[in-house]
Amino acid sequence: MKLIVALKQVPVRDSTLRIDPRSKWIEEDDLSYEINEPDAYALEEALLLKDQHGGEVVVLCAGPDRAASSIREALAKGADRAIHIVCDDLRDIDTLSLARRLAAAIKDEHPDLILTGLQSDDLGLGQTGVLMAEKLGMPHATIIMEVEKREGAVRVRRELEDGWFQWVEIPTPALLTIQSGIGKLRYATLMGIKKAKTKEIRRVEAADLPTTRASSVSLDRVYSPPRKKSAHMIAGSAAQAAAQLADILRFEVRVL
Repeated sequence: MKLIVALKQVPVRDSTLRIDPRSKWIEEDDLSYEINEPDAYALEEALLLKDQHGGEVVVLCAGPDRAASSIREALAKGADRAIHIVCDDLRDIDTLSLARRLAAAIKDEHPDLILTGLQSDDLGLGQTGVLMAEKLGMPHATIIMEVEKREGAVRVRRELEDGWFQWVEIPTPALLTIQSGIGKLRYATLMGIKKAKTKEIRRVEAADLPTTRASSVSLDRVYSPPRKKSAHMIAGSAAQAAAQLADILRFEVRVL
């Protein structure tokens, strides 16, 4: 069973973000980076499937040279090898362009399953996995909470709204986008860290992939949300005020 896990390197969640002078992105020089959390759960699910059924886990990552640290971390946790699409333009391309790039890099791999995180912690678009499935001509399922291998298929549990779940069986090869919290993340062992130093990382230059196209989306400006204060005075009797307050909390604030 061959499993490919697409992961992204993102700034550490607790990082202090500063907008660059051109208001086009954030200052990256003083940031620390980590594996995108939903992608970490996708990796964990792939490693569990490998533990249960055997096979190979291949990490796929697009990013600059610094992304190699996250790739090595995935290898230290148990992935067998990796494909690093070397590029510095992720902020300048749209999701479809990225999906084309990822799909082109693995066209000769012929995996049984491709796992991605549901969305990225930085942009949160939630589109890369499904677009990648479309470019590869694969069936896909999203918001996955459980995966069971079948003969020539996988049975998956999808998270729906209001605490509901849905079981779906789809043929393989297929692509799944994994929800955070699907399981408990493992740590890299000392032996795993040592082994990772000798595992293969195949570097692919993005310019060598046949995916060149004009981006259909451009980032116009990055800015901090404006801070504002306001007061809403509620008039009427106590019963009327309570009813108005309940409506505000339910329909405007949406906490009820």
